[in-house]
Amino acid sequence: MGSVLTRVTEEQRRAAAYALEDLLAVLVLAGADLPNAEIDWHYGRMTGSYLIDLGCASPDRIARITDLLRKGLRFEQQA
Repeated sequence: MGSVLTRVTEEQRRAAAYALEDLLAVLVLAGADLPNAEIDWHYGRMTGSYLIDLGCASPDRIARITDLLRKGLRFEQQA
């Protein structure tokens, strides 16, 4: 039987895992990725707040992701 915190934070863990999975899937489709991205499970177990660590990435990967965000923002502003 798990701890009370484990039971209470089940939805937060699931949301963090889904958010990271969704982000990584979109980045792969766009030809960009964050190979070191992960959920900070330890911090979450200690606090009940699950954070996503985007990890380290090369400048060219960050430039690609920035370009994608900029294009998405422009598209959203036009709608």
